[in-house]
Amino acid sequence: MPPLLTKALTDAVGFVGGALAGYWLARMAGIDVLRDLHSNASVLAIAAIGLCGGIGLGAARRWRQARGPG
Repeated sequence: MPPLLTKALTDAVGFVGGALAGYWLARMAGIDVLRDLHSNASVLAIAAIGLCGGIGLGAARRWRQARGPG
């Protein structure tokens, strides 16, 4: 697989996986960000989704770097 495609796919999987984890963490906290779009709690849920997405992206990049080139 070409290195650029590997980079793009691992970044996408890491970000989406992290964002989904953030969404489910918010749901476990009792906040449905898709239903309560205009509440103050939804701001916290959106922040959790973004933060977890960034953590997932960072984890994917660390994983890819640990595997080494090619």
